[in-house]
Amino acid sequence: MYQHRKASRRDPGRGGYLLLSIFAIGATLPSVVARQQFKFETNWQAQFHSLSSSVNVARRGPPSSEDGDRIPIRIDNRCEDTIWPGIFTQAGTGPGTGGFELASGNKTELWVSPDWQGRIWGRTNCTVDGDMASCDTGECGKLDCESSGVPPATLAEFTLAGGENNMQTFYDVSLVDGYNIPIAVNHIPSKNTSFIPPNLTNLACIATAGWLYETNATSTIYSNTSYPVPWETDESNDSVSSWCPWPYLKFPPAKPGHGVFPYPDDNIERPAFSPCNSACAASGKDKDCCAGKYNDPKVCKPSRYSKTAKDVCPDAYSFAYDDHQSTFIIPKGGGWEVVMCPKGRSTTILRQLGDVMFGLADSGELSDEVLARLRNTTFINMDKGAGSGLTVELTWLVLSVLLMVSLSI
Repeated sequence: MYQHRKASRRDPGRGGYLLLSIFAIGATLPSVVARQQFKFETNWQAQFHSLSSSVNVARRGPPSSEDGDRIPIRIDNRCEDTIWPGIFTQAGTGPGTGGFELASGNKTELWVSPDWQGRIWGRTNCTVDGDMASCDTGECGKLDCESSGVPPATLAEFTLAGGENNMQTFYDVSLVDGYNIPIAVNHIPSKNTSFIPPNLTNLACIATAGWLYETNATSTIYSNTSYPVPWETDESNDSVSSWCPWPYLKFPPAKPGHGVFPYPDDNIERPAFSPCNSACAASGKDKDCCAGKYNDPKVCKPSRYSKTAKDVCPDAYSFAYDDHQSTFIIPKGGGWEVVMCPKGRSTTILRQLGDVMFGLADSGELSDEVLARLRNTTFINMDKGAGSGLTVELTWLVLSVLLMVSLSI
């Protein structure tokens, strides 16, 4: 959703991050269009960011209740230990804080402006000294962050007012800056968005051993009994304990001592808390960061890290040009809950129901027939792969029209 992610190589104190791709499409396009595959050829995020950052200057906040509508942002710590949430406001009016301590089992509710753009992440094992804070992962140097955190950190990213006439909300969970803790994002409906089923909006990324539930194709944990959410079914607690490529481990376990026959790296037992750097953060190479001559979707391809990250968290961003598989878009309205350390399984909403979600983003409505399908587990679980006729892809014409509309605002 944000920039073509070179953030891992940048000093987090230097400015903001480029924003989301502008794309939304209806599920009613002709079948010939649905079979065409769109590939990003231009830095759409940079073009959108150059507009929005000049219009919506970042303000610390919080917004006054007299300023009009405010949007609730709820942060819920379900981790076994204290977490120090970090918040970075890129545009709009922020919640009045950049970070704080949140004990296990506690939650807090903040308020932002309807045009807020920013990110939320969890910092771990922090030592606080006055207004300074040093953390094992996600640290920004202060308790009250003034910049984004240092990788690795699982990110929840939001642009509350984007797209056509600023009437769409774009959001995602990103592993582009690495992974430290599981995160879920849940929509809190407002009057104008209460018709949107939670199995189109509520995503989760769980890639930590001990947090996965038994394999099941759908669940109502992040939803309700009427609208089951599709789950990833291939991973186990054993497999997610070793998904991170060894060279990218933030805290690799010690290898056997001198004179002991070395085991292959991946056979060494890893701790339950095993944060993972992204390929970009680990190497700093243009090839891994989609920078320089690699700043092109035809040239920059997913690394081993990106591929394994996508396996464990199918709905999450895995590398810079992962927009079309990772961005959630719904009509603007309602609030958001960021859950740190949810239990369950990672979701597969975009793979299984992405065509419906893009149709909703484009039209702003759902028919009774579509709502009935979203209650049907057979429809939710059916193969939506290439050739099924159910996956709606973007075309140059549609993207160009939407981009011109957005940039003309």
